[in-house]
Amino acid sequence: MQVELKYRPSYSLGIVTLEPGEELQVEGGSMVSMSSDVTIQTSARGGLLKSLGRALLGGESFFQNTYYAGPNGGEVTVAPALPGDLYLVDLQDESLMVQSGSYVASSDGVEVDTKWGGAKTFFASEGLIMLRVSGRGKAILSSYGAIHEMNLAVGEKYTIDTGHLVAFSENMGFNVRSVGGLKSTLFSGEGLVVDMTGPGKLLLQTRSTDALLSWLIPKLPKDHSSQ
Repeated sequence: MQVELKYRPSYSLGIVTLEPGEELQVEGGSMVSMSSDVTIQTSARGGLLKSLGRALLGGESFFQNTYYAGPNGGEVTVAPALPGDLYLVDLQDESLMVQSGSYVASSDGVEVDTKWGGAKTFFASEGLIMLRVSGRGKAILSSYGAIHEMNLAVGEKYTIDTGHLVAFSENMGFNVRSVGGLKSTLFSGEGLVVDMTGPGKLLLQTRSTDALLSWLIPKLPKDHSSQ
């Protein structure tokens, strides 16, 4: 499987070239186009419980689409829902924690699951659950805005607003806390932050969907039908 990322970082498109017989998992709504010799199958991948976990706890689709290349191979293009970047991860028997909504697609051999439990749960304005993307193969992740990659050394600490966190190495240490006291959390425009501790990789997004909604919702027309 070959992946080419184009039009980065604002309106990214992932062009996935499949060898004969190869398959590609794609999150529902992320497919842009495909060649005529590619077939699609929709299923609750991983079984009922794992699919429910992804949908209810991780914010992902209950059903996932699997694209199969024909005898001559094929092409599938994918893109994120919001204007932003795509990032290609080549997993080598390792795991990443990925924010809900940032998983786009992956090759066979990569498992996507909800890592449910207090240690892996981030509570933002409406609750942010991290998905566990693991195994051996390629995974395509997305962001709102551009992706900023960082690599922390052993013992190095870094603080991130949870709304800007895309993914991090599973073995990294972290601590979730509010910004200042209760007053700061409620009125400063900031919510919760996470203190990450290396070693490991961090992927951040330069824009926040929470900030977008905070700007957009007050500008929406009000419903005066009940007045």
